[in-house]
Amino acid sequence: MSTVAGVIPARWGSTRFPGKILAELCGKPLIQWVWERASEARQLDHLLVATDDDRIAAAVDAFGGRAVMTRPDHPSGTDRIAEAVQELRVEAVVNIQGDEPLIDPGLIDEVAAEVRDGSHWDMATAAEPIRDEALVLQPSVVKVVCDESGRALYFSRSPIPYVREKDGEEGAAPLYLRHIGIYGYRREFLERLVRTPPSRLELAEKLEQLRALHIGARMKVIITESSALGVDEPKDIALAEEALRRAGLA
Repeated sequence: MSTVAGVIPARWGSTRFPGKILAELCGKPLIQWVWERASEARQLDHLLVATDDDRIAAAVDAFGGRAVMTRPDHPSGTDRIAEAVQELRVEAVVNIQGDEPLIDPGLIDEVAAEVRDGSHWDMATAAEPIRDEALVLQPSVVKVVCDESGRALYFSRSPIPYVREKDGEEGAAPLYLRHIGIYGYRREFLERLVRTPPSRLELAEKLEQLRALHIGARMKVIITESSALGVDEPKDIALAEEALRRAGLA
């Protein structure tokens, strides 16, 4: 059986919320909530935090996690996790977002399972049905379109697919899928991806996953009802704390 590493990229710099990774939620730093949830996943053989900041590394060490220092000049979290696993003998890697304190361990396991040995997928990610059409028009909500096997065809900030005629079309909203930012990679594909320069579509949409599609990635999209709750701005802290209490975690 192949081995899988779960990596949480965590940098200090954030345009809207610098240092958010150490923001306190219900008495714990954000990164600790993510670590503890990811630790419940059963398909990960290794779990580590990839960071470029000594403050983050110290916080991770303090709660008993494992931090790996990486270069400060990485253009993306994907590049950071690729460096972090250089010394590990693993066949697959799961990129776990560091700002989602309620990440579902079961979803991590599903993603990991799709990129283990024997899989024909290069990558795996996740999406949830959009049932509120107002979200479809928001550029911050990334949409994905898949084929019948679940292979990703395209990601966009625009509403895709375009529904030409809605007359008589009941419940058009479930046609739309909201991308959830968790990724699994076969090790060899991850290494190929970080060697590839950004594509024109990636630069236009500011979506890194389009680089993977540009080079022909066979990317499985897992449809889930497990909504992601990210901390992007200071105002999100109160919402996250409320969600943690509602889930019985705090």
